[in-house]
Amino acid sequence: MSGNDDVGLETIDDELPWGSRRTLPQGPATRLVIAWSLDEPERLGESAEVKGEMVLGRGDVDPADDRPRVRFGRARPGVTLPGPPLAEARLSRQQLLIDPLPQGRLALRSVGRCRMYVNGVETSEAEVGDGDAVLFRNALLLLVTRRPPMPALKQWSLERHPFAFGAVDPFGIVGESTASWSLRDQLAVVAGASLHVLIHGPSGAGKELAARAIHRLSPRADRPLVARNAATFTDTLIDAELFGNIKNFPNVGTPERAGLIGEADRSSLFLDEIGELPTALQAHLLRLLDRDGEYHRLGEAKPRKADVRVLAATNRDVESLKHDFLARLTARVSLPPLAQRPEDVPLIARHILEGFADRSPDLAQRFFERRHGQRAEARIMPELMAALLRHPWVLNIRELERVLWVAVSSSPGNYIGLGPETQKELLAAQERPPERGVTEAVKMATPRGELPDRERVVAALEAAKGKVAQASSALGLTSRYVLYRLMRQYGLAESNADQA
Repeated sequence: MSGNDDVGLETIDDELPWGSRRTLPQGPATRLVIAWSLDEPERLGESAEVKGEMVLGRGDVDPADDRPRVRFGRARPGVTLPGPPLAEARLSRQQLLIDPLPQGRLALRSVGRCRMYVNGVETSEAEVGDGDAVLFRNALLLLVTRRPPMPALKQWSLERHPFAFGAVDPFGIVGESTASWSLRDQLAVVAGASLHVLIHGPSGAGKELAARAIHRLSPRADRPLVARNAATFTDTLIDAELFGNIKNFPNVGTPERAGLIGEADRSSLFLDEIGELPTALQAHLLRLLDRDGEYHRLGEAKPRKADVRVLAATNRDVESLKHDFLARLTARVSLPPLAQRPEDVPLIARHILEGFADRSPDLAQRFFERRHGQRAEARIMPELMAALLRHPWVLNIRELERVLWVAVSSSPGNYIGLGPETQKELLAAQERPPERGVTEAVKMATPRGELPDRERVVAALEAAKGKVAQASSALGLTSRYVLYRLMRQYGLAESNADQA
Protein backbone atom coordinates (compact mmCIF):
# COMPACT_ATOMS: atom_id res chain seq x y z
CA MET A 1 0.00 0.00 0.00
CA SER A 2 1.34 3.42 -0.87
CA GLY A 3 0.61 6.74 0.79
CA ASN A 4 -1.19 7.83 -2.35
CA ASP A 5 -3.97 5.38 -1.60
CA ASP A 6 -5.29 7.41 1.34
CA VAL A 7 -8.40 9.27 0.32
CA GLY A 8 -8.83 12.83 1.54
CA LEU A 9 -11.91 15.00 1.61
CA GLU A 10 -13.18 15.99 -1.79
CA THR A 11 -16.18 18.15 -2.68
CA ILE A 12 -17.96 17.23 -5.89
CA ASP A 13 -20.97 18.44 -7.86
CA ASP A 14 -23.67 15.99 -8.82
CA GLU A 15 -24.77 16.40 -12.43
CA LEU A 16 -28.21 14.88 -11.88
CA PRO A 17 -31.10 17.34 -11.43
CA TRP A 18 -31.63 16.32 -7.80
CA GLY A 19 -27.93 16.33 -7.03
CA SER A 20 -26.13 18.79 -4.81
CA ARG A 21 -22.65 19.55 -3.63
CA ARG A 22 -21.49 16.90 -1.20
CA THR A 23 -18.34 15.85 0.60
CA LEU A 24 -16.86 12.42 0.07
CA PRO A 25 -15.78 10.59 3.24
CA GLN A 26 -12.22 10.48 4.45
CA GLY A 27 -10.04 7.42 4.07
CA PRO A 28 -8.95 5.15 6.94
CA ALA A 29 -7.59 6.78 10.08
CA THR A 30 -5.25 5.30 12.68
CA ARG A 31 -6.81 5.12 16.12
CA LEU A 32 -5.89 3.92 19.59
CA VAL A 33 -8.64 1.93 21.33
CA ILE A 34 -8.82 1.23 25.08
CA ALA A 35 -8.95 -2.57 25.35
CA TRP A 36 -8.28 -2.91 29.11
CA SER A 37 -7.88 -0.47 31.97
CA LEU A 38 -7.22 -1.18 35.64
CA ASP A 39 -8.50 2.08 37.11
CA GLU A 40 -11.09 2.98 34.45
CA PRO A 41 -12.67 -0.29 33.22
CA GLU A 42 -15.83 1.60 32.23
CA ARG A 43 -13.88 3.21 29.36
CA LEU A 44 -13.53 -0.03 27.39
CA GLY A 45 -13.98 0.67 23.67
CA GLU A 46 -13.21 4.39 23.80
CA SER A 47 -10.87 5.49 21.02
CA ALA A 48 -8.72 8.41 19.92
CA GLU A 49 -7.64 9.32 16.41
CA VAL A 50 -3.92 10.01 16.03
CA LYS A 51 -3.52 13.35 14.26
CA GLY A 52 0.14 14.21 13.89
CA GLU A 53 2.64 14.21 16.74
CA MET A 54 0.90 13.59 20.07
CA VAL A 55 1.59 12.75 23.70
CA LEU A 56 -0.29 10.23 25.85
CA GLY A 57 -0.33 10.38 29.61
CA ARG A 58 -2.27 10.76 32.85
CA GLY A 59 -4.27 13.88 33.49
CA ASP A 60 -4.95 16.98 31.46
CA VAL A 61 -2.48 19.14 29.59
CA ASP A 62 0.93 19.22 31.24
CA PRO A 63 3.12 22.36 31.16
CA ALA A 64 5.89 20.19 29.74
CA ASP A 65 3.76 19.17 26.72
CA ASP A 66 5.12 20.37 23.41
CA ARG A 67 2.54 18.45 21.36
CA PRO A 68 -1.23 17.85 21.53
CA ARG A 69 -2.52 15.33 24.06
CA VAL A 70 -4.33 12.11 23.11
CA ARG A 71 -7.98 12.39 24.23
CA PHE A 72 -10.20 9.32 24.20
CA GLY A 73 -13.91 9.43 23.52
CA ARG A 74 -16.97 7.36 22.61
CA ALA A 75 -17.23 7.34 18.81
CA ARG A 76 -20.53 6.51 17.15
CA PRO A 77 -22.00 7.41 13.75
CA GLY A 78 -22.44 11.16 13.58
CA VAL A 79 -21.06 11.94 17.02
CA THR A 80 -18.04 11.45 19.29
CA LEU A 81 -18.53 12.16 22.98
CA PRO A 82 -15.15 13.18 24.44
CA GLY A 83 -14.17 11.47 27.65
CA PRO A 84 -12.20 12.86 30.58
CA PRO A 85 -8.38 12.79 30.70
CA LEU A 86 -6.85 9.42 31.54
CA ALA A 87 -6.79 8.80 35.29
CA GLU A 88 -4.57 5.69 35.42
CA ALA A 89 -2.47 6.18 38.56
CA ARG A 90 0.45 4.11 37.21
CA LEU A 91 0.85 6.21 34.07
CA SER A 92 3.15 9.21 34.07
CA ARG A 93 1.77 12.58 33.03
CA GLN A 94 3.98 12.19 29.97
CA GLN A 95 4.02 8.46 29.30
CA LEU A 96 4.21 8.03 25.53
CA LEU A 97 5.35 10.14 22.57
CA ILE A 98 3.64 9.30 19.27
CA ASP A 99 4.84 10.17 15.79
CA PRO A 100 2.92 9.28 12.61
CA LEU A 101 4.65 7.28 9.88
CA PRO A 102 3.65 6.48 6.26
CA GLN A 103 0.85 3.98 5.59
CA GLY A 104 -0.88 4.77 8.87
CA ARG A 105 1.83 3.33 11.11
CA LEU A 106 3.04 4.95 14.32
CA ALA A 107 6.42 5.39 16.00
CA LEU A 108 6.10 5.04 19.79
CA ARG A 109 8.61 6.14 22.45
CA SER A 110 7.86 5.41 26.10
CA VAL A 111 9.21 8.23 28.29
CA GLY A 112 7.25 7.57 31.49
CA ARG A 113 7.70 5.34 34.50
CA CYS A 114 5.27 2.60 33.36
CA ARG A 115 6.94 -0.19 31.40
CA MET A 116 5.68 -0.69 27.84
CA TYR A 117 5.08 -4.02 26.07
CA VAL A 118 4.27 -4.22 22.36
CA ASN A 119 2.71 -7.55 21.35
CA GLY A 120 4.06 -9.08 24.55
CA VAL A 121 7.65 -7.83 24.18
CA GLU A 122 9.02 -5.20 26.57
CA THR A 123 10.48 -2.21 24.77
CA SER A 124 10.86 1.55 25.08
CA GLU A 125 10.58 2.25 21.34
CA ALA A 126 8.50 0.55 18.65
CA GLU A 127 6.86 0.95 15.28
CA VAL A 128 3.27 -0.26 15.31
CA GLY A 129 0.36 -0.62 12.90
CA ASP A 130 -3.12 -2.07 12.54
CA GLY A 131 -3.73 -4.93 15.00
CA ASP A 132 -0.79 -4.32 17.34
CA ALA A 133 -1.39 -4.37 21.10
CA VAL A 134 0.42 -1.87 23.36
CA LEU A 135 0.37 -2.62 27.10
CA PHE A 136 1.50 -0.32 29.90
CA ARG A 137 2.18 -2.77 32.69
CA ASN A 138 -0.78 -3.24 35.06
CA ALA A 139 -2.33 0.02 33.87
CA LEU A 140 -3.62 0.28 30.31
CA LEU A 141 -3.90 -1.86 27.16
CA LEU A 142 -4.34 -0.14 23.79
CA LEU A 143 -5.15 -1.62 20.41
CA VAL A 144 -3.88 0.09 17.27
CA THR A 145 -6.51 0.07 14.52
CA ARG A 146 -6.70 1.53 11.06
CA ARG A 147 -10.28 1.85 9.94
CA PRO A 148 -12.62 3.98 7.84
CA PRO A 149 -14.72 6.61 9.58
CA MET A 150 -18.07 5.70 11.08
CA PRO A 151 -20.78 5.21 8.43
CA ALA A 152 -23.55 7.71 7.85
CA LEU A 153 -26.60 5.75 8.99
CA LYS A 154 -29.31 5.30 6.37
CA GLN A 155 -31.91 3.37 8.37
CA TRP A 156 -30.75 2.48 11.89
CA SER A 157 -31.98 4.95 14.53
CA LEU A 158 -30.24 5.28 17.89
CA GLU A 159 -33.22 7.30 19.14
CA ARG A 160 -35.55 4.39 18.33
CA HIS A 161 -33.15 1.67 19.52
CA PRO A 162 -30.99 3.21 22.28
CA PHE A 163 -28.36 1.28 24.22
CA ALA A 164 -25.37 2.18 26.36
CA PHE A 165 -21.94 2.52 24.77
CA GLY A 166 -20.21 -0.87 24.59
CA ALA A 167 -23.31 -2.76 25.73
CA VAL A 168 -25.38 -5.30 23.81
CA ASP A 169 -27.88 -3.57 21.52
CA PRO A 170 -31.64 -4.39 21.57
CA PHE A 171 -31.06 -7.11 18.94
CA GLY A 172 -28.15 -8.90 20.60
CA ILE A 173 -25.24 -7.35 18.67
CA VAL A 174 -22.17 -6.19 20.60
CA GLY A 175 -19.62 -3.83 19.07
CA GLU A 176 -18.76 -0.19 18.50
CA SER A 177 -16.46 -0.67 15.51
CA THR A 178 -17.11 0.76 12.06
CA ALA A 179 -17.88 -2.78 10.85
CA SER A 180 -20.45 -3.32 13.63
CA TRP A 181 -22.26 -0.08 12.88
CA SER A 182 -22.21 -0.76 9.15
CA LEU A 183 -23.75 -4.17 9.87
CA ARG A 184 -26.49 -2.68 12.08
CA ASP A 185 -27.44 -0.22 9.38
CA GLN A 186 -27.33 -2.92 6.71
CA LEU A 187 -29.69 -5.10 8.77
CA ALA A 188 -32.10 -2.20 9.26
CA VAL A 189 -32.13 -1.39 5.54
CA VAL A 190 -32.78 -5.03 4.60
CA ALA A 191 -35.42 -5.42 7.32
CA GLY A 192 -37.53 -2.66 5.81
CA ALA A 193 -37.65 -4.28 2.38
CA SER A 194 -40.14 -7.04 1.53
CA LEU A 195 -37.43 -9.15 -0.11
CA HIS A 196 -36.05 -12.61 0.57
CA VAL A 197 -32.59 -12.42 2.16
CA LEU A 198 -29.32 -14.35 2.00
CA ILE A 199 -27.09 -13.93 5.05
CA HIS A 200 -23.52 -14.91 4.27
CA GLY A 201 -20.67 -15.20 6.74
CA PRO A 202 -18.14 -17.55 8.35
CA SER A 203 -18.97 -20.03 11.09
CA GLY A 204 -19.66 -18.43 14.45
CA ALA A 205 -20.11 -14.90 13.08
CA GLY A 206 -23.75 -14.64 14.20
CA LYS A 207 -25.90 -15.48 11.18
CA GLU A 208 -28.91 -16.51 13.29
CA LEU A 209 -28.52 -13.37 15.40
CA ALA A 210 -28.59 -11.31 12.18
CA ALA A 211 -31.70 -13.15 10.97
CA ARG A 212 -33.53 -12.51 14.23
CA ALA A 213 -32.53 -8.84 14.09
CA ILE A 214 -33.89 -8.53 10.54
CA HIS A 215 -37.18 -10.12 11.62
CA ARG A 216 -37.54 -7.96 14.73
CA LEU A 217 -36.79 -4.79 12.75
CA SER A 218 -39.31 -5.72 10.05
CA PRO A 219 -43.08 -5.14 9.81
CA ARG A 220 -43.49 -8.88 10.55
CA ALA A 221 -42.06 -8.56 14.06
CA ASP A 222 -45.45 -9.05 15.74
CA ARG A 223 -45.45 -12.71 14.66
CA PRO A 224 -42.85 -15.28 15.85
CA LEU A 225 -39.88 -16.13 13.65
CA VAL A 226 -39.92 -19.74 12.41
CA ALA A 227 -36.37 -21.15 12.31
CA ARG A 228 -34.83 -24.43 11.18
CA ASN A 229 -31.34 -25.64 10.33
CA ALA A 230 -31.53 -27.02 6.79
CA ALA A 231 -28.75 -29.50 7.57
CA THR A 232 -31.09 -31.33 9.97
CA PHE A 233 -33.75 -32.16 7.37
CA THR A 234 -34.24 -35.87 6.79
CA ASP A 235 -33.87 -36.63 3.07
CA THR A 236 -37.15 -38.55 2.82
CA LEU A 237 -39.15 -35.99 4.83
CA ILE A 238 -37.84 -32.66 3.55
CA ASP A 239 -40.90 -31.90 1.43
CA ALA A 240 -43.28 -32.80 4.26
CA GLU A 241 -41.34 -30.71 6.78
CA LEU A 242 -41.22 -27.69 4.49
CA PHE A 243 -44.59 -27.81 2.76
CA GLY A 244 -46.68 -29.94 5.14
CA ASN A 245 -49.16 -32.66 4.21
CA ILE A 246 -52.86 -33.35 4.28
CA LYS A 247 -54.38 -35.80 6.74
CA ASN A 248 -53.82 -39.51 5.96
CA PHE A 249 -51.08 -38.76 3.42
CA PRO A 250 -48.88 -40.56 2.59
CA ASN A 251 -50.19 -43.19 5.03
CA VAL A 252 -53.50 -43.70 6.77
CA GLY A 253 -53.28 -42.23 10.23
CA THR A 254 -50.74 -39.55 9.28
CA PRO A 255 -51.87 -36.31 10.94
CA GLU A 256 -52.28 -33.10 8.97
CA ARG A 257 -49.21 -30.91 9.14
CA ALA A 258 -48.93 -27.24 8.17
CA GLY A 259 -45.20 -27.48 7.48
CA LEU A 260 -42.67 -24.75 8.16
CA ILE A 261 -44.04 -22.62 5.33
CA GLY A 262 -47.56 -22.77 6.70
CA GLU A 263 -46.32 -21.95 10.19
CA ALA A 264 -44.41 -18.94 8.86
CA ASP A 265 -47.36 -17.43 6.95
CA ARG A 266 -47.31 -13.63 7.46
CA SER A 267 -43.97 -14.04 9.26
CA SER A 268 -40.36 -14.92 8.42
CA LEU A 269 -38.81 -18.36 7.85
CA PHE A 270 -35.13 -18.64 8.77
CA LEU A 271 -33.31 -21.52 7.07
CA ASP A 272 -29.77 -21.80 8.42
CA GLU A 273 -27.06 -23.67 6.50
CA ILE A 274 -29.12 -23.42 3.33
CA GLY A 275 -26.08 -24.62 1.37
CA GLU A 276 -26.68 -28.07 2.88
CA LEU A 277 -30.08 -28.29 1.21
CA PRO A 278 -29.82 -30.47 -1.92
CA THR A 279 -30.13 -28.51 -5.17
CA ALA A 280 -33.23 -30.53 -6.07
CA LEU A 281 -34.93 -29.26 -2.90
CA GLN A 282 -33.70 -25.74 -3.56
CA ALA A 283 -35.61 -26.01 -6.84
CA HIS A 284 -38.77 -26.97 -4.91
CA LEU A 285 -38.63 -23.60 -3.16
CA LEU A 286 -38.46 -21.51 -6.33
CA ARG A 287 -42.20 -21.10 -6.74
CA LEU A 288 -42.58 -20.10 -3.10
CA LEU A 289 -39.80 -17.51 -3.43
CA ASP A 290 -41.58 -15.83 -6.30
CA ARG A 291 -43.92 -13.01 -5.41
CA ASP A 292 -47.07 -15.12 -5.26
CA GLY A 293 -45.66 -17.47 -2.58
CA GLU A 294 -47.33 -20.52 -4.10
CA TYR A 295 -46.71 -24.05 -2.82
CA HIS A 296 -48.42 -27.46 -2.51
CA ARG A 297 -48.95 -29.50 0.60
CA LEU A 298 -48.17 -33.16 0.00
CA GLY A 299 -51.25 -35.00 -1.18
CA GLU A 300 -53.14 -31.84 -2.04
CA ALA A 301 -53.90 -30.91 -5.66
CA LYS A 302 -54.97 -27.33 -5.03
CA PRO A 303 -52.09 -24.90 -4.57
CA ARG A 304 -51.80 -22.74 -1.48
CA LYS A 305 -50.26 -19.32 -1.03
CA ALA A 306 -48.24 -18.14 1.93
CA ASP A 307 -46.99 -14.66 2.71
CA VAL A 308 -43.58 -15.86 3.83
CA ARG A 309 -40.32 -13.99 3.88
CA VAL A 310 -37.36 -16.38 3.63
CA LEU A 311 -34.16 -15.54 5.47
CA ALA A 312 -31.48 -18.02 4.37
CA ALA A 313 -27.95 -18.28 5.75
CA THR A 314 -24.78 -20.04 4.64
CA ASN A 315 -21.05 -20.04 5.32
CA ARG A 316 -20.36 -21.57 1.90
CA ASP A 317 -19.41 -19.80 -1.31
CA VAL A 318 -22.71 -18.30 -2.43
CA GLU A 319 -22.04 -19.55 -5.96
CA SER A 320 -22.43 -23.11 -4.65
CA LEU A 321 -26.17 -22.47 -4.37
CA LYS A 322 -28.46 -23.26 -7.29
CA HIS A 323 -28.27 -20.15 -9.44
CA ASP A 324 -31.98 -19.55 -9.95
CA PHE A 325 -32.51 -20.17 -6.22
CA LEU A 326 -29.75 -17.69 -5.37
CA ALA A 327 -31.21 -15.11 -7.77
CA ARG A 328 -34.46 -15.06 -5.78
CA LEU A 329 -32.60 -14.19 -2.57
CA THR A 330 -32.48 -10.59 -3.69
CA ALA A 331 -31.23 -8.88 -0.53
CA ARG A 332 -27.79 -9.88 0.76
CA VAL A 333 -26.15 -9.35 4.14
CA SER A 334 -22.46 -10.13 4.60
CA LEU A 335 -21.27 -10.58 8.19
CA PRO A 336 -17.75 -9.34 9.03
CA PRO A 337 -15.54 -11.96 10.70
CA LEU A 338 -14.30 -11.15 14.18
CA ALA A 339 -10.72 -10.82 12.90
CA GLN A 340 -11.82 -7.75 10.91
CA ARG A 341 -13.10 -5.96 14.02
CA PRO A 342 -10.62 -6.74 16.83
CA GLU A 343 -11.59 -3.55 18.70
CA ASP A 344 -14.90 -5.29 19.48
CA VAL A 345 -13.19 -8.29 21.11
CA PRO A 346 -12.91 -6.71 24.62
CA LEU A 347 -16.59 -5.68 24.53
CA ILE A 348 -17.76 -9.11 23.33
CA ALA A 349 -15.50 -10.83 25.87
CA ARG A 350 -17.03 -8.73 28.65
CA HIS A 351 -20.52 -9.70 27.47
CA ILE A 352 -19.61 -13.42 27.36
CA LEU A 353 -18.06 -13.32 30.84
CA GLU A 354 -21.17 -11.59 32.21
CA GLY A 355 -23.20 -14.44 30.72
CA PHE A 356 -21.02 -16.97 32.53
CA ALA A 357 -21.56 -15.06 35.77
CA ASP A 358 -25.32 -14.90 35.24
CA ARG A 359 -25.42 -18.70 35.06
CA SER A 360 -22.98 -19.38 37.90
CA PRO A 361 -23.04 -17.48 41.21
CA ASP A 362 -19.72 -19.13 42.10
CA LEU A 363 -17.97 -17.64 39.06
CA ALA A 364 -19.54 -14.26 39.76
CA GLN A 365 -18.24 -14.40 43.33
CA ARG A 366 -14.73 -15.47 42.34
CA PHE A 367 -13.97 -13.35 39.28
CA PHE A 368 -16.07 -10.18 39.46
CA GLU A 369 -15.63 -6.96 41.42
CA ARG A 370 -18.52 -5.68 43.53
CA ARG A 371 -19.35 -2.01 44.00
CA HIS A 372 -22.22 -0.58 46.02
CA GLY A 373 -23.56 -4.09 46.47
CA GLN A 374 -23.72 -4.71 42.71
CA ARG A 375 -21.62 -6.94 40.44
CA ALA A 376 -19.09 -4.86 38.48
CA GLU A 377 -16.43 -5.79 35.92
CA ALA A 378 -14.60 -9.12 35.59
CA ARG A 379 -11.06 -9.37 36.87
CA ILE A 380 -9.30 -10.27 33.64
CA MET A 381 -5.52 -10.05 33.29
CA PRO A 382 -4.27 -7.69 30.58
CA GLU A 383 -1.97 -10.38 29.14
CA LEU A 384 -5.02 -12.52 28.38
CA MET A 385 -6.84 -9.62 26.73
CA ALA A 386 -3.75 -8.82 24.65
CA ALA A 387 -3.63 -12.44 23.46
CA LEU A 388 -7.34 -12.29 22.54
CA LEU A 389 -6.77 -9.12 20.51
CA ARG A 390 -4.13 -10.76 18.34
CA HIS A 391 -5.80 -14.16 17.82
CA PRO A 392 -7.07 -14.87 14.25
CA TRP A 393 -10.51 -16.21 15.38
CA VAL A 394 -11.22 -18.74 12.64
CA LEU A 395 -14.51 -19.73 14.31
CA ASN A 396 -15.29 -16.18 15.42
CA ILE A 397 -17.49 -15.51 18.48
CA ARG A 398 -18.14 -19.21 19.08
CA GLU A 399 -14.37 -19.73 19.38
CA LEU A 400 -13.98 -16.69 21.65
CA GLU A 401 -16.60 -18.12 23.98
CA ARG A 402 -14.75 -21.44 24.12
CA VAL A 403 -11.38 -19.79 24.86
CA LEU A 404 -12.88 -17.66 27.62
CA TRP A 405 -14.51 -20.69 29.20
CA VAL A 406 -11.15 -22.50 29.23
CA ALA A 407 -9.58 -19.42 30.85
CA VAL A 408 -12.33 -19.17 33.48
CA SER A 409 -12.42 -22.88 34.29
CA SER A 410 -8.62 -23.20 34.55
CA SER A 411 -7.76 -20.00 36.47
CA PRO A 412 -6.82 -20.96 40.04
CA GLY A 413 -7.21 -17.62 41.83
CA ASN A 414 -9.72 -14.79 41.73
CA TYR A 415 -8.69 -13.38 38.37
CA ILE A 416 -8.99 -14.74 34.81
CA GLY A 417 -5.49 -15.22 33.45
CA LEU A 418 -3.55 -16.54 30.49
CA GLY A 419 -2.67 -19.93 31.92
CA PRO A 420 -1.13 -22.95 30.16
CA GLU A 421 -4.53 -24.44 29.31
CA THR A 422 -5.71 -21.21 27.68
CA GLN A 423 -2.45 -20.86 25.76
CA LYS A 424 -2.85 -24.44 24.55
CA GLU A 425 -6.43 -23.74 23.43
CA LEU A 426 -5.37 -20.62 21.52
CA LEU A 427 -2.55 -22.52 19.83
CA ALA A 428 -4.80 -25.44 18.91
CA ALA A 429 -7.35 -23.04 17.40
CA GLN A 430 -4.67 -21.44 15.21
CA GLU A 431 -3.67 -24.87 13.90
CA ARG A 432 -7.20 -25.79 12.77
CA PRO A 433 -7.55 -25.80 8.99
CA PRO A 434 -9.64 -22.93 7.61
CA GLU A 435 -13.16 -23.65 6.38
CA ARG A 436 -12.09 -23.06 2.83
CA GLY A 437 -8.80 -22.26 1.16
CA VAL A 438 -7.66 -19.65 -1.27
CA THR A 439 -8.20 -22.12 -4.09
CA GLU A 440 -11.94 -21.82 -3.53
CA ALA A 441 -11.67 -18.05 -3.57
CA VAL A 442 -10.01 -18.36 -6.97
CA LYS A 443 -13.26 -19.90 -8.23
CA MET A 444 -14.91 -16.58 -7.43
CA ALA A 445 -12.81 -14.67 -9.94
CA THR A 446 -14.88 -11.82 -11.31
CA PRO A 447 -15.66 -11.49 -15.04
CA ARG A 448 -13.32 -9.11 -16.79
CA GLY A 449 -14.50 -5.51 -16.63
CA GLU A 450 -16.65 -6.03 -13.51
CA LEU A 451 -15.75 -5.36 -9.89
CA PRO A 452 -16.53 -7.93 -7.17
CA ASP A 453 -19.28 -7.14 -4.69
CA ARG A 454 -18.71 -6.88 -0.93
CA GLU A 455 -19.53 -10.55 -0.30
CA ARG A 456 -16.84 -11.78 -2.69
CA VAL A 457 -14.28 -9.37 -1.27
CA VAL A 458 -15.02 -10.51 2.30
CA ALA A 459 -14.84 -14.20 1.32
CA ALA A 460 -11.57 -13.78 -0.59
CA LEU A 461 -9.91 -11.83 2.26
CA GLU A 462 -11.06 -14.45 4.76
CA ALA A 463 -9.70 -17.27 2.62
CA ALA A 464 -6.38 -15.46 2.15
CA LYS A 465 -6.14 -14.73 5.91
CA GLY A 466 -6.14 -10.98 5.27
CA LYS A 467 -3.36 -10.98 2.67
CA VAL A 468 -4.55 -8.40 0.21
CA ALA A 469 -2.19 -9.28 -2.65
CA GLN A 470 -3.26 -12.92 -2.50
CA ALA A 471 -6.96 -12.05 -2.25
CA SER A 472 -6.77 -9.58 -5.16
CA SER A 473 -5.22 -12.28 -7.34
CA ALA A 474 -7.95 -14.73 -6.34
CA LEU A 475 -10.60 -12.17 -7.28
CA GLY A 476 -9.00 -11.62 -10.69
CA LEU A 477 -8.17 -7.96 -10.02
CA THR A 478 -5.37 -6.22 -11.87
CA SER A 479 -3.53 -5.18 -8.68
CA ARG A 480 -3.90 -5.12 -4.92
CA TYR A 481 -4.51 -1.36 -5.04
CA VAL A 482 -7.85 -1.98 -6.72
CA LEU A 483 -8.77 -4.19 -3.77
CA TYR A 484 -7.67 -1.51 -1.28
CA ARG A 485 -10.08 0.94 -2.88
CA LEU A 486 -12.90 -1.62 -2.76
CA MET A 487 -12.15 -2.35 0.90
CA ARG A 488 -12.48 1.34 1.74
CA GLN A 489 -15.66 1.58 -0.32
CA TYR A 490 -17.22 -1.41 1.49
CA GLY A 491 -16.05 -0.28 4.95
CA LEU A 492 -13.64 -3.19 5.49
CA ALA A 493 -10.62 -2.89 7.76
CA GLU A 494 -7.18 -3.12 6.16
CA SER A 495 -4.85 -5.86 7.31
CA ASN A 496 -1.38 -5.30 8.68
CA ALA A 497 -0.16 -8.36 6.73
CA ASP A 498 -1.58 -7.07 3.49
CA GLN A 499 1.63 -6.97 1.45
CA ALA A 500 2.12 -10.74 1.39
